[in-house]
Amino acid sequence: MVVAILSDDAEEFLSWLTVERGRAELTVRAYRRDLAAYESTLAARRKTVLDATMGDVEDHLARLRASSHSPASIARAQSVLRGLHHFLVDEHRSSDDPTNEIGGTKLASRLPKALKEEEIERLLATVQAGDPPARRDRALIELLYGTGARISEAVGLDLADLAGREGLIRLFGKGSKERIVPVGSMCQEALDRWLSDLGRGALAPARWRRRDDSEAVFLNQRGGRLSRQGAFAVVAGRAREAGITRPVSPHALRHSCATHMLAHGADIRVVQELLGHVSIGTTQLYTKVSAEHLRSVYESAHPRAGKRAARSA
Repeated sequence: MVVAILSDDAEEFLSWLTVERGRAELTVRAYRRDLAAYESTLAARRKTVLDATMGDVEDHLARLRASSHSPASIARAQSVLRGLHHFLVDEHRSSDDPTNEIGGTKLASRLPKALKEEEIERLLATVQAGDPPARRDRALIELLYGTGARISEAVGLDLADLAGREGLIRLFGKGSKERIVPVGSMCQEALDRWLSDLGRGALAPARWRRRDDSEAVFLNQRGGRLSRQGAFAVVAGRAREAGITRPVSPHALRHSCATHMLAHGADIRVVQELLGHVSIGTTQLYTKVSAEHLRSVYESAHPRAGKRAARSA
């Protein structure tokens, strides 16, 4: 992978985000691409980030829109440019912030797309623990849905992160933030079956290619650590086998975990802690999903909810 070379100012900003703000590696990688494109625009004008004007920033964002970038990508780019210039002013490297007067990019409200509980049951019923890949897939899906783990957290799990009979696992979230989450009995049973000699033991090679692979909870069929792409393929493929026609990703299982817990009365603060959300506002997205689901069920089930009662003569 080619790493974009940035100015010293931009590099120090990214270092600050990593060290001081705890931004995840994938996030910083995306920011690097955004900053590289921005500095390329400035270089064509014989400018640097220190003498950029509001017009330069606006023109760059206009170029992104003209290049068919998604609103989400443009919003992220605008956010990182604003962060960069705020950083330069705070560090007294620049006396002017060209992003101060630029309005934000509006994003359409995107609610999480949770699976129905019946779909989750059908998905799990499709993956019966038999051969090693089936045991792994069942354990992976149970873990994603049972704990609400991010896909990066699941594939990054090491054997040392499992607490065994204590019913707890350790997850490392965004910015390497650690949290301990409970594991339900069904998830624990699936993990035990996968971690047996007939599961993970059957996929473990006689000689590990990398030490990191030997510590991984989830392995691919070649005996290496299961990748994010591999986990996506597992979830999507098993969902198709279960007859779920819409695309299903690991993140949909995370959404489903939160939505179903709230629908069954879980406290929003508990769900926030479980999912590792920094802001309660992120978790509150799921309350809207649950409320809409509750309304839908009510209107379909109550005899006087679906339509207005006829007026008395």
